[in-house]
Amino acid sequence: MEDGRKFSRANGVEMPETVLQCVISNYIHDPRDRDALSLVCRRWYEIDSTTRKHVTIALCYSSTPNQLLRRFPNLNSITLKGKPRAAMFNLIPENWGGYATPWVEEFARSFNSLTTIHFRRMIVKDSDLELLARSRAKVLIAVKLDKCSGFSTDGILCIARHCKNLRTLFLEESNIKEKDGEWLHELALNNTVLETLNFYMTDLNLIKSGDLEHIARNCPSLVSVKINECELLELCGFFQAAVGLQEFAGGSFGEQPEKYSALSFPQRLCGLGFTYMGRKEMFIIFPVRLQLRRLDLLYAFLDTEDHCLLIQQCPNLEVLETRNVIGDQGLEALAQYCKKLKRLRIERGADERGIEDEGGLVSQRGLTALAHGCVELEYIAVYVTDITNACFECIGSKLKNLRDFRFVLLDREERITDLPLDNGVRALLQGCQKLKRFALYVRPGGLTDVGMGYIGRYSQNVRWMLLGYVGESDAGLIQFSAGCPSLQKLEMRGCCFSEGALALATLRLTSLKYFWIQGYRSTNARDLLIMTRPFWNIEVIPATRIVADVEEDQGAEMPVIIEHPAHILAYFSLAGQRTDFPEEGVMPLEAA
Repeated sequence: MEDGRKFSRANGVEMPETVLQCVISNYIHDPRDRDALSLVCRRWYEIDSTTRKHVTIALCYSSTPNQLLRRFPNLNSITLKGKPRAAMFNLIPENWGGYATPWVEEFARSFNSLTTIHFRRMIVKDSDLELLARSRAKVLIAVKLDKCSGFSTDGILCIARHCKNLRTLFLEESNIKEKDGEWLHELALNNTVLETLNFYMTDLNLIKSGDLEHIARNCPSLVSVKINECELLELCGFFQAAVGLQEFAGGSFGEQPEKYSALSFPQRLCGLGFTYMGRKEMFIIFPVRLQLRRLDLLYAFLDTEDHCLLIQQCPNLEVLETRNVIGDQGLEALAQYCKKLKRLRIERGADERGIEDEGGLVSQRGLTALAHGCVELEYIAVYVTDITNACFECIGSKLKNLRDFRFVLLDREERITDLPLDNGVRALLQGCQKLKRFALYVRPGGLTDVGMGYIGRYSQNVRWMLLGYVGESDAGLIQFSAGCPSLQKLEMRGCCFSEGALALATLRLTSLKYFWIQGYRSTNARDLLIMTRPFWNIEVIPATRIVADVEEDQGAEMPVIIEHPAHILAYFSLAGQRTDFPEEGVMPLEAA
């Protein structure tokens, strides 16, 4: 152009590159939109490359640190996931892989703009944390070690001591070897900008309430604290100092519940989750009941009646996490009193012996009431004992904002009269067209081949899916794979499909990037070769038998054999074939 400005042309339209770069950088953030525009032309690819600020890598073996650096040199934030999600349920061998070390080494050398690091289900060593702390101490503002393992409090101590600008330290559900509580003391001494501190559901118990109070006084921006066990009465000073606190979880109760009337919570508190809270301690929530938006009762000792009483007191609740002891009565209370509810998670309740909560069971009765009363729901994850097609039809007709639906039918002795669920599943998927994530875990006979075809046909926007004990034959899987145009991650358990059908299905699911299955009909391992293609890694984990001791009522331990069926894990990877396989149990298909 005559004025010397550079223009970019796409589909016959010219735009100054400075304007284009500003638009892409400031207004286009969705990764799918970014991926699409980077395919328009070489220049748009380069602009996306230099302006992308955050990347999520769903499997750490799908790329290499160097490839990531070349593609996105100016990243501010990265989320990196290691072990498959099945590792959370002890279905993946502990030594499968997912090591953070090669990534940390590249982060230390390069990625000068990187300020936020989130590792999920990865093996992180103390030396990794020390390297991060020493190389990125001045710029690191968030470290998230989410369900990770392999490190101790020595590694956290390095982060706390050197990273004085840290705003987020997240360790929830990580397996951490505790040596002392010095890490928290260092954090209290060195940090004045902390916003989020989370070591919920870890084994970190050697903490001092004084350090938490010191953090609250030094960090006026502190908004979220989730801890492990600590006597709540010792936290009175902490709650007084944390004037901006909006979320708290953890703590523990002593034997004199009347003393907890002395607790006074910050005025902005809108999220709570007390562990081991029983009926006698429930009253401490009442002073903040009207401002509560989030409530975590997963580890509370409340029965169905207690749930109903508490729910009636919290009309502004938007997020609730609990166990199926809530029962149908509790769901009916939610439908009546909590019209703003958006997220509901109901886990399977069990004590240390694996015996389920009694007295409160969730069925189609509670879910139907919920669908009628809480029409703003966006997320439901629920374990149920009984279900009908009519219930699914009701959910599909009422919950138009539902984006994530996860359903597990418990394998109890009750005889369910309304199986299969083909028509109900069809109605749910037709009605809930915003669904992006969908899980359906039923029983043999719970969904026929016809139902599999419905899932494929009506899951237009679903990107992640978990299916358990579905279908009758390979024909159902083939019908399913003719649809699901947006499906990127598929996980399956306990299905009757052959290896050849599984391989063919992965080829027909054109958007699929990740596939995991445990329990399938073994025919001929060579049939899996049908799915081989460039950049597609296939790993096989053979069936295993584990001998476990179970304590009987008389005190004697009886050996029990637990059998884990074989796994298949397949995924796209620009990194080539893995080289860090454990010595036994996992191997690439070619070696098998």
